[in-house]
Formats: sequence, C-alpha cells, structure tokens
Amino acid sequence: MNYRFALFAALALAGASTAAIAKDGEFPKGTALPPPAMAGAGPDLSLDLMKAMTKRLSADDFEGRAPSTPIEPKVLDYIVAQFKAAGLQPGNHGQWLQPVPTVEITGEHQTPLTVTGGGTKLSFAFGNDYVAASYRVAPKTQVKDSDLVFVGYGINAPELGWNDYAGIDMKGKTAVILVNDPDYASKTEDGPFKGRRMTYYGRWTYKFEEAARQGATAAIIVHDTFPAAYGWNVVNSSWTGAQYYVQKPNDAMDQTMANGWVQKPVAEAILKAAGKDLASLTKAAQTKGFKAVPLGLKVSFGFDNAIRKSTSNNVVGVLPGKTRPDEYVLYSAHWDHLGHCTPDKTGDDICNGAVDNATGVAALTTLAKANVAEGPAARSQVFIALTLEESGLLGSEFYGANPIYPLDHTVGGVNMDALLPAGAAKSYTMTGGDKSELADLLHSALAERKLTEVPEEHSEKGGYYRSDHFSFAKRGVPMFDIGRSDDLVVGGEAAGAKAGEDYTENRYHGPKDEYSESWDWSGILQDLDLYYALGRTLADGSTWPNWRAGDEFRAIRDKSCAAATGGCHK
Repeated sequence: MNYRFALFAALALAGASTAAIAKDGEFPKGTALPPPAMAGAGPDLSLDLMKAMTKRLSADDFEGRAPSTPIEPKVLDYIVAQFKAAGLQPGNHGQWLQPVPTVEITGEHQTPLTVTGGGTKLSFAFGNDYVAASYRVAPKTQVKDSDLVFVGYGINAPELGWNDYAGIDMKGKTAVILVNDPDYASKTEDGPFKGRRMTYYGRWTYKFEEAARQGATAAIIVHDTFPAAYGWNVVNSSWTGAQYYVQKPNDAMDQTMANGWVQKPVAEAILKAAGKDLASLTKAAQTKGFKAVPLGLKVSFGFDNAIRKSTSNNVVGVLPGKTRPDEYVLYSAHWDHLGHCTPDKTGDDICNGAVDNATGVAALTTLAKANVAEGPAARSQVFIALTLEESGLLGSEFYGANPIYPLDHTVGGVNMDALLPAGAAKSYTMTGGDKSELADLLHSALAERKLTEVPEEHSEKGGYYRSDHFSFAKRGVPMFDIGRSDDLVVGGEAAGAKAGEDYTENRYHGPKDEYSESWDWSGILQDLDLYYALGRTLADGSTWPNWRAGDEFRAIRDKSCAAATGGCHK
C-alpha cells in the first residue's frame, strides 16, 4: 500500500492546481485530450461484484494472500477465474500469469562500522548507529578501507544542470549522502526540485541507484527525521530483517556492494573527524554547482547474507483494441498482502487485507467487466493484478523491467490501492500533483462530475513514489494515482478524517482489516466511476500525454519515444 491512510494518517493525494486543457498539438508539446466519459454514461459498475470479490479475497481461508507461499495458487486461480468471467483474454502471450522471480536476502553477523584516518578510530554499532544491506546476491558482504566522499544530496539531474558527482571518480569509494532533495525546507513548491514537494531525486531508492551508476562501492544516507519524514525506528525496523528484490541475471553485481543509513549524530562525528561540519556542508550542498568533498577517511563494515530464491506471479488480462490494438492502457492493483502476522488480542493472526488491497483487485475486475460490456476501445486495455507490492513494489518492478507490452507503446494508466469504504467525497486529490498532462484529463473529468480538487497534503513525504504506479512512471509511462479527499458529502472533513484515522489506527496491516457487511460503498462507487472515465478516455483517444517540462521523468519518456517505431513516437 502507498500509505494513503497509513503512515501519513489519511494522506490527501492531490493535484496542485486547476489547469486549463492544453491546446491541440503533436506529441510531446500538446495534450489534445478528448472529453472524458460523462458521469453515469458508462456501463454498469457492479457493486455486487465488488462486494463478492472483496469478501472472497479477504476470507480467512486465503490466509492473508502472502505471495510465494502455499496459498498463492489458490489466490491466483480465483483471480484468473474472475478475469475470465469478466471477459478478458490471457494477457501474457496466451497465458494468464507472469512469473516474478524474487530473492530474499537476510543480513546476519553484522560487524561494527569503523572509520579510520582521523587520528582516533571510530566505531558504530549495527542497529543503534547504522544499518546496511546488499542488493547483491552474494553470501558475504565486506566493505574494507573504502574512501569516504560527501556527495551532498547525491543527485545527477541533467535536465536541471545539477550533478553532485561532477569531477569525482567514485570507483572504490563510499558515498555519504543527505536525505531528501536540496530545497525540501521550502514552505512553497517553488525551486529546482519543486520546493517542499519531494521529487524522485529525494527518495532513498534513487540515491542508492545513482551511487551504483557512479561506480561507488557503497552508499550511506544520513538520517534526519524531518527531511526523511520518519524516525530512526522506521529505518531500523525496515533494514534489520529480510530484504526482498527481483532476481536479476547478473545477481545485481552492477549495484553497490552495500547500501545503508547512519544516524545524524554518527554522521556529525564522522565529519568532525575529517575536520568538517555537517551543517556547513549541508548548506553548501543546497546550492547548484556544489562539488563532492573527499573526507580523507576510510570506512569498513560487513555482514553475511542468508539467501532464499522464490517465484510469485502477476495476473495479466487484456481486452484487445479494435482499431489500434498495439497501443495500450494499463489498469493495476496489487493482490498480495501480509499473510499471517502478529496476533491481536483475540489470537487472530491473519492479516486479511480487505481494504489493502482486495478492494483494488475487485475494482480492477469490475472495471474489466464494464469495459468488456461497453465493447473494445480503440486501444487495448491491460489489467494487471500485481504481486509483492508489500515487499517493495516487486511485481510492478519486474513488469516494468520486463514489459509484456512495450512501454513506448503504453499510453498511461490507472493504479488502484486501498479503496477506503467510506462516503462519497466533494473533491479528489492526485498523488504527486501536476506532474504530467494526465492532470488535464483529471481536471476535465472532475468538472464533468461537479467535483473539485484539493492540494496534496504532506507533499514533502513523496507519496507518489510509494505504490505500484511508480514502477511504470520511473520508466516514462504517466500513471494516475488518485483518491478521495477527507471532505465527504455527508459529514465533511471531520467524517473523512475520522474514517481515515480509524483505518490507520485499528486496521491497517493488522488482523482487523476485514470485510464487513456494514461498509459504506458510496465512495468506492464514486472512485470506480472516475477510474472508468479516465481509463476509457485514454483507451478511446489518440493522444500521448507526456510529463510536464522539467519533471524528472520527462527526459526518460522523450528518449523512449524518440527511439520508438510507432507508439508514442508521433
């Protein structure tokens, strides 16, 4: 789940401002979006199917839908049967399933992190002071006497003329990196990195990926609670157990040897030993043209790796297009949840995942059935029930790296994650704000329904990068992730906040996320109507919405389209 109603307590996922529909033009300059489907004009969006699938997928005998466990085939058989009944065709070259090979790596016997070269040897304990893991599938990880280099925010953004690695050869070295991006402390969204709104360059995943591209041996992020948006306890709990990755043919040997975090006081002590000051270097790193600073220190640490390989599966169905079947619109929702988990006071240890994300898979199938009933759209429509979202977006990551349908022929799509059973809302929000021309389509669809938009709350926390749509977006495919605001038709913001808080505090990732016959489905039906309109408009249209100029994914899409034959190369 992307934490819409969890870590950030009913995160409002918003478009930042209302924009007029762009004038007609050729890709990539124009939008030229056709009008969305009128509210109520589409086929029946079956509430009965929504209820039946949500109830069944979250039943106790599905054991919380943990992937790569003995229960997975039973879950997959049910989803495939529902896709068939909805009228879809097998979406993976005649097969319903796309195998997703994964690897679980659990670090063991971690040594202290030691720093030498500053006169006095420094030593920091695993867990309390630092955490680290490896993407590489290797039985042992050992970083020894690696030169430390402070690289600011660790960003290389050619479209912004910003490169924290300019002029430094990172081979054999360990990067010390600040969390978030340079203008995170801004009170507005003005600035090269969108001010307080986090960009992908601020995410820890990007920082480790870029360090690997720069040839670094290891990468260490300096934890700071405000820019990270979570405390050290979250880092510690997330990095001290099993880590899950998609298997790669090279066993991820092109990645850094190790990635990790250190507490801010640890970083301050290390820099002091180098005769530097963390606060001063942080300020310098917030200015364009910053140059990486070799610290004249060496770091060593290591651990063993227990490795387990397994395979889970995405479920893929397709409704072929009638006039442009080689152009594709995606609909996605993750089917997995946590399986057996910490028991509650009654002894119930099944995390059923009714809201997260049985509702999303039910919505996926309901939209498929509605589109089949309406008849094929101009473009093909692909419906994917993704696995391993809860383990780090691995099902979508594998599809993105191994697409069944070419990404340069994929127009865009709609991701659905945890539809809260609460009332209809007066307004909607869009994760990530006005990142792409898809926002114009949303604005038009909301206007048709006499709904409004509200700004995204807590945009500094990077909600757009925390759910399955991101695996497509970072490869250039614009994706919707939208949700109702707290401002409900009945009860207003107080009622919406109460519903979100109740789910977050009492049900999220726990045994009480169960189906109930007393649920209010009016808001979910409102969601379905909007999802249908957005997806069908893309599927019946002929345009190729792009990312806004200056967005971190714009250059990726432009490059992909320039190299394409057909598809988005228009």
